[in-house]
Amino acid sequence: MAGTATRPAAPKPLAGVVGGFSPLAPLRRRFRAWWEGRLKRDDTLTLTQRNVYIVPTGPGWMLAVTLLVLLVASINFQLNLGYLFTFMLAGSAAIGMHICHATLRGITLHLKPPQPQFMGTSAALEVQLSSLRTTPRYGIGVAVHEPEAHAEHHWAWTDVPAQGQATVQVAFQPQRRGLHPVPTLTAETRFPMGTFRVWTYWRPASQILVYPAPEVPAAPLPPGEPRAAGKGSANSQGIGEFDGVRAYRRGDPLKLVVWKKAAKSLGSGTDDLVSRDAQQSQRQELWLDVNKANLPDPEARISRVTAWVLQADRLGLDYGLRVPGREIAPGSGAAHRMQCLEALALC
Repeated sequence: MAGTATRPAAPKPLAGVVGGFSPLAPLRRRFRAWWEGRLKRDDTLTLTQRNVYIVPTGPGWMLAVTLLVLLVASINFQLNLGYLFTFMLAGSAAIGMHICHATLRGITLHLKPPQPQFMGTSAALEVQLSSLRTTPRYGIGVAVHEPEAHAEHHWAWTDVPAQGQATVQVAFQPQRRGLHPVPTLTAETRFPMGTFRVWTYWRPASQILVYPAPEVPAAPLPPGEPRAAGKGSANSQGIGEFDGVRAYRRGDPLKLVVWKKAAKSLGSGTDDLVSRDAQQSQRQELWLDVNKANLPDPEARISRVTAWVLQADRLGLDYGLRVPGREIAPGSGAAHRMQCLEALALC
């Protein structure tokens, strides 16, 4: 169950920070890169004393100051009850520190293989937490580690049952298409008193594929190309063939609508219609070519072709793909769509 939090106000510049720039920022980045480089990449991590860290929280430091004041006052006024109260609070804090550390220690974290996502959407990462302990563990949070100072972590909180498993989902938003390593994750707990923070860092080994964002609204599909001689007529009845078929245009006679494909589109929850093109007298193939997308920006051309791939797949057409350095033969179906999107993501 993911927790919700309001976004805090923007922090004021700290002392020694001029114009929002800290002279220590490059040093922090180098230290962070060195620190993360020490972490071995693995999709499964078991937390032990070697990779779990603990520090007092703000309330923890306040409790320490309170204990110091109580101890000084008890010594000054020779208060036996003051000694008793001070040592009881100190004992409770020590027990809370042990319980807090033990809550995270012994947990096994496992990242399930991430699914490809389109750029501009949040990529969901599913993390499984397992425990062999005979007692439950409470208040464990998982988030994508935000290395920037004052960055807000979006925690997903869960309890892990005794000798059981719990699953949480965290998300991050890639800024470009392609194959990305899963970012560093962090897990923490402040159970039971909130006076100590126990946390760990984890670098999964998985990578996530980010498809280009499709153009919105999608441009009409390009015209077909004449099929090369000798490329057969064996697929003349296939539902995915591009044989005198195009997207429906307003004003087309109803007799030209391919009702078989229209019924399939309506059954899948879309209202895409296709019409027969009476002007096409020969068999043609639909080729989606990045270099023929008629846009000046290379990324905009890739976005347009991505939208074409999704549109052709939705219409049930056979289509081929041409990207720089690669050509994918015409085909259809989910596997062909994923192959084309992968080629567009990596081109």
